[in-house]
Amino acid sequence: MTASAGAGRALVAGAGGMLGHDLVPALRRAGWVVTALGRDDLDVTDASQCVAAVDGHDLVVNAAAYTAVDAAETDEPAAFAVNAVGAANVARACSRAGARLVQVSTDYVFDGTATEPYAVDHPVAPGSAYGRTKAAGEWAVRALCRESWVVRTAWLYGAGGPSFVSTMLRLAGERETVSVVDDQVGQPTWTLDLADLIVRLVAGDTAYGIHHGTATGQTTWFGLARAVFELSGLDPERVLPTTTDAFPRPAPRPAWSVLSHHSLEMAGIAAIGDWREGLRTHLDA
Repeated sequence: MTASAGAGRALVAGAGGMLGHDLVPALRRAGWVVTALGRDDLDVTDASQCVAAVDGHDLVVNAAAYTAVDAAETDEPAAFAVNAVGAANVARACSRAGARLVQVSTDYVFDGTATEPYAVDHPVAPGSAYGRTKAAGEWAVRALCRESWVVRTAWLYGAGGPSFVSTMLRLAGERETVSVVDDQVGQPTWTLDLADLIVRLVAGDTAYGIHHGTATGQTTWFGLARAVFELSGLDPERVLPTTTDAFPRPAPRPAWSVLSHHSLEMAGIAAIGDWREGLRTHLDA
């Protein structure tokens, strides 16, 4: 029951999350009739619930995910149930209903050791439980739903939930200085920009497969924190650089999370703009 681009019934799974907060209204502005289901409305680990929820929809965006990166290290089965089995359940339901699927994924599927932007076809080699479960979810979606896109993103922030950006603003009011790691490189991405990209990807009838949904440019967490302070009218010198080793975490963090947007360019879809412009607009909102 594939609808023409930009029209029809869309289901957003994980609508209560930070991305869902911006994605649901973005789809509605584009003319979709949207069913927004949060964690309490749809348990993606229940196959029968997925079948019932997807039925009658033309498009599904699966933003439901287990995102507690550190907790996943000691409870990988729970992360796998949502990120892999849940993705498989949604994909099967979409295939059965004839609905197209957008699966939201992550930079954590890569090993984080590159020195140039990761292409969409770069071999996955996740170094964390979270990354392994998301990579498994990608595989399941591509195997079970032919009409599907996988959109990998990274370093998300937005109005719909807690994020690094909101944490920096909170700490700015609590501490004189803030120490932030300066040896992890990535692309800070505003959820509103990612939502817009997903809408454009679907509306453009883009070839199915994997695409990267991150802002252009790159910085470190330290650079992002300084930008948050600066754009908020605070003294960026209050942000001090430190290393990953100084802040050990249960799950390893990728040192390099810069993703290539070449596949979007080849498809004629404009990539998200520069990360700093997105951040400026978000903070001005």
